[in-house]
Amino acid sequence: MTFQVKEATIDSIHFAMKNREVTCRELVGKYLERIESYDKKGPEINSIITLNSKAIEEADALDQYFEQTGKFKGPLHGIPILVKDQVETEGITTTFGSEAFKNYIPKEDATAIQLLRKAGAIIIAKTLLPDFATSWFAFSSSGGETKNPYDLNRDPGGSSSGSAAGVAANFGTVAIGEDTGGSIRLPASFNNVFGVRVTTGLISRNGMSPLVHFQDTAGPMTRSVKDAAILLDTLVGYDSTDPFTAASLYAKDAGNYANGLNNNVIKGTRVGILREAFGSEDNPESAQVNEVVNKAIASMEEAGVTVIDPITIPDLQKYNEETALYLTQSKHDIDNFIKQKSDQTIDSIFQTNQYHPLLDLFKGIVGGPVNPEEDPNYYKQLNAQERFKREIENVMAKHDLDAIVFPDVQILPPTKKELHEEKWTVLTFPTNTLISSQTGLPSISMPGGFTKEGLPVGVQILGKSFDEATLLRIAYSYEQHAKPRKAPHFEEQTVK
Repeated sequence: MTFQVKEATIDSIHFAMKNREVTCRELVGKYLERIESYDKKGPEINSIITLNSKAIEEADALDQYFEQTGKFKGPLHGIPILVKDQVETEGITTTFGSEAFKNYIPKEDATAIQLLRKAGAIIIAKTLLPDFATSWFAFSSSGGETKNPYDLNRDPGGSSSGSAAGVAANFGTVAIGEDTGGSIRLPASFNNVFGVRVTTGLISRNGMSPLVHFQDTAGPMTRSVKDAAILLDTLVGYDSTDPFTAASLYAKDAGNYANGLNNNVIKGTRVGILREAFGSEDNPESAQVNEVVNKAIASMEEAGVTVIDPITIPDLQKYNEETALYLTQSKHDIDNFIKQKSDQTIDSIFQTNQYHPLLDLFKGIVGGPVNPEEDPNYYKQLNAQERFKREIENVMAKHDLDAIVFPDVQILPPTKKELHEEKWTVLTFPTNTLISSQTGLPSISMPGGFTKEGLPVGVQILGKSFDEATLLRIAYSYEQHAKPRKAPHFEEQTVK
């Protein structure tokens, strides 16, 4: 049987390699063919901004290693990975989504990339994102607009737009995204893939452009839970260049996430349903989302999960608003990062119009303080993040919960027409991903299923600090029972 790259997993690829059904070179070639046929031509998904010109060369070296030793270099041997262009890659252009950095080529890899390469991965391509990750929507001055492979007339979400659309469209085996306010989980929900936000600090941010440095984290975007777990086993750990990663000392399951799935015990696991995070049934879009999420909850229950429905987080909306520090913190953090690369600043990029005009949050950040402490509410908001976290932890303790479940987003992926007409702004878009981001708690976006029109809907599970292992087991059990992942058929679509 000829090896099929579509919907391939890390395990299926390694099985095929061991059985001489595919080489690293052939695998990379198959993905490059798909990118050429469907990302750059045909439906023009436009998820990829830069190809790794040395991908075939790296594949050949790995094939030679396997031939000589009979062993894989590491757990990601030969796996082609898509990486959000927010993460620095040695010798490969890294734009951070901005036209101002279209010629920037890093001299060294970010820590996360070093770990991936050491594990045997091949960085096949860099993926599009909005300028400096400043949007839920896929508008980038460095690369244009990315389309949703499930509906070419809709947005794939952001800011990990290209990673989500690219892995959903099978342009790579797995992808790396980044999440500050929900930038992994929101596009994961719009593209029927799994997206993991870890407890802040478990993965090094060294070499990754920031948005709010104490919320930022890289993470996996994959078509299966096990692939996400394998990536986490590689990425989680202490890095002296990022002091936040001292938190990884508390991650007792790090390095064993994938193995933990094989002993999956879900019976007795308790999840609470956060009904106040569901959209109103009076809104036709929210009603469609709710229908899919409720079916996913029923499937979790059938898989053995105990459901407590409903639970409530006191002052949820108030906390979401009070703990949002993007307009206060981001200018300082981005400027501190890019001044090490060039003489550019957020202000100079704005003044020279080197940004996408539909990025409302970017424009808002320009008006923010150079020093966040100048904002009289700064420390109050920081303190509110800690109080918000304690409120959630108290709810989980009160109900003896392992996780809390709710929709990632209360509505469907917006159409490009709606976004061009500026129906939504970043700060008014009805996403629930802020709950995790602004408390530092881990969460996973799972494919919930599809509406009757075939649009993906994501379900989020929020967990306790450093308890990624439990979230992965819940997601894995749900995945085995519901089988929610379905590949898109963009080959047959047209843009209206």
